[in-house]
Amino acid sequence: MNTTLPPRLRLDRITKAFGGVHALTDLSLDVMPGQIIGLIGPNGAGKTTTFNVITGAYRASSGTVLLDGQAVTSEPPHKIARAGIMRTFQNIRLFSDMTVWEHLLVAQPHSGLAVRRLLPMRFSNRKTIERAEEVLEFFALGNVRNRPARTLPYGLQRRVEMARAVTARPRLLLLDEPVAGMNHDEAEAIRALVLRLRQGGLSILLIEHDMAFVMNLCDELYVLDFGILIAHGRPAEIRANPAVLDAYLGRAA
Repeated sequence: MNTTLPPRLRLDRITKAFGGVHALTDLSLDVMPGQIIGLIGPNGAGKTTTFNVITGAYRASSGTVLLDGQAVTSEPPHKIARAGIMRTFQNIRLFSDMTVWEHLLVAQPHSGLAVRRLLPMRFSNRKTIERAEEVLEFFALGNVRNRPARTLPYGLQRRVEMARAVTARPRLLLLDEPVAGMNHDEAEAIRALVLRLRQGGLSILLIEHDMAFVMNLCDELYVLDFGILIAHGRPAEIRANPAVLDAYLGRAA
């Protein structure tokens, strides 16, 4: 990792208020190129709000979001996505009647797919098709390529959502609880995929409550509680941090 480069993502004193309620207060966070960073904390701590601010779904009340040193704080979501930030969601958001293959085509900015109608068309864009095939193979989805999303089991739907996000060639991938509801083997398969994505140069910021998954994957962790950053460090440091134990992880009996 080249630490002379600017952070892939920098949140500089981000505050987000809803009326008189502060969901985030002066949050600063860095994701360097090639890092896997975890954002953890209790339910309601502000984690998904952070993702929504990064992606432009929410406008920060104050502070700055920078991608590779360029401010994107005031950009609309579609421009932030095109700049190189893609995400998945805590509650899976797939088009139920579209096939896996169609999801990988529609994710690409100049695919030629009629997004208005969300129906397949004949594709003449060779690069679009090649990219979709490449991602289909990477995520081992070839055997379900022609199945509608609604017919897939939960674990495969999670994988399709990740694949769709990656198809657009982001610089930063935000994963919102990528292994929620998965068993150990399914979570390990996702962990292996995330590590392979990092090897390809992708930077990743993830939210997750599965602490075994987080501790064995992330380079660093940021811990939120009531919208305030209470700790930042390597997993071993966070595991032993008294404030984190009291607010989130709990102490052994």
